[in-house]
Amino acid sequence: MTLRGVPFPRTPSGQASLLPPTPWHYSGDLLTVEYRTDPSAVAALLPDGVTLAHDGEDPGAVAFIWADWQSCGDNGEELLDPVRSQYKEAYVVVRCRYRDQLFSRCLFIWVDKDFALVRGYLQGYPKKLGSIHQTRPVTRGRAGPRLASGGTFGMTLAASDRRLAQATVTLKGESDTNGFVNGHAMLHHRWFPRVELDGRDSLSEVVKVTGVDVDPGPAYGGSATLELFDSPTEELASLAPREILGGYFRSVGSTFNGGTTLEA
Repeated sequence: MTLRGVPFPRTPSGQASLLPPTPWHYSGDLLTVEYRTDPSAVAALLPDGVTLAHDGEDPGAVAFIWADWQSCGDNGEELLDPVRSQYKEAYVVVRCRYRDQLFSRCLFIWVDKDFALVRGYLQGYPKKLGSIHQTRPVTRGRAGPRLASGGTFGMTLAASDRRLAQATVTLKGESDTNGFVNGHAMLHHRWFPRVELDGRDSLSEVVKVTGVDVDPGPAYGGSATLELFDSPTEELASLAPREILGGYFRSVGSTFNGGTTLEA
């Protein structure tokens, strides 16, 4: 009997699968804080074969991104059942080199829904569960900032009952971009240990992940603050900021329909 599902559970119909078939469509609001940290702290988190960005490429630059997403499969049925389509995440991106090509790479990431967690594993994102919140822009009333000069947004991240990060972005106006760190194809590793737990992996791949049909909205830039906190189960604080470069807001849409295996 043929069992269907992406990735599991697999059944004859595939209805119980945690994820719908690809393509997966995303629309969301992103708040980004870009900053510089010690390049050696970034290098310590890169696996063999992956190196720091070159000196002229700002190897200590980091983007800390909060995102409020809505996602769905091709038929869009999740959009009418919002618990299956809406989630939040916070993630840390750096730039690196692999085979003499410049990539972006996600070092840490937290999400608040199981489907987003497992979908990330398929793409090579090192996702963990967390509690993520960010201020939403408004167009009416006083219960939120406008996408205009002076609009101030707050973002928080917690996991395992401990706050890991808090940040603010205060807009000054429209911007040509929403930063430079998260501007390349993603280089990720897909790792999974053998069931014997003998120190070897049954899955060990280097993959490139990109979106298609990217649909960016206007970008807004300004100033930012960021604080990182220690936790017994996290290493985020190792990337503490030395210098804040700026903050951004942008709404974006994109589609994921598969990546590329670079090494297996």
